[in-house]
Amino acid sequence: MKSFVITIMSNERSVQVADRCIKSGAKYGIDIEKFNAIVPEKHPVAIAEKLGIPIDGFKEVYSRFENCLAAFLSHYHLWEQCVLDNETYTIFEHDAVVVAHIPIFKSFKHAMNIGAPSYGKAQTPMILGVNPLTSKRYFPGAHGYMLTPAGAKMLISKAKTSAAPTDVFMSLQNFPTLQEYYPWAVEARDSFTTIQKQAGCLAKHSYGETYDII
Repeated sequence: MKSFVITIMSNERSVQVADRCIKSGAKYGIDIEKFNAIVPEKHPVAIAEKLGIPIDGFKEVYSRFENCLAAFLSHYHLWEQCVLDNETYTIFEHDAVVVAHIPIFKSFKHAMNIGAPSYGKAQTPMILGVNPLTSKRYFPGAHGYMLTPAGAKMLISKAKTSAAPTDVFMSLQNFPTLQEYYPWAVEARDSFTTIQKQAGCLAKHSYGETYDII
């Protein structure tokens, strides 16, 4: 199994929190590697068009369009790499912190959330271990999840027709087999965003007067 943290290499704060993510994983025996994020300066619209990914789903009130699209493409490139490696991946966003042991799963189906909800209301799974996706109807943030090569193929295929912000895209409506591990082993400890507008930050559990939109 390989593990990656999506990191904006040109952003000092992103690198700092990604280093924190890597250190937190090491405490639980997880070797996490930085993945160089797609950023608006890399022309995400052109990248999406080349890949055949529609972009209208990223034009919404909560996020900055190019930033949101770039973040999705960062995940998408890891999905492609997962297929090529033919190996299970664990994917983290830079503000993720590993807070508990992550078991080695031999039989989860496609994609499984392992992150505690980072915004809004959510339901707590009633069963310890692997559950159907329970906390929300879509991933409660994309800061920590596991992905099989079959799951990566599934996400890539759907992205050609129904791409949207990563967590909302990874929904039961799109993918009925999504799963969730509880107790959640990953938390988002975010003090800034490079994606959302203020309207998209209000429901964040970490949002407050010192939260930065950069």
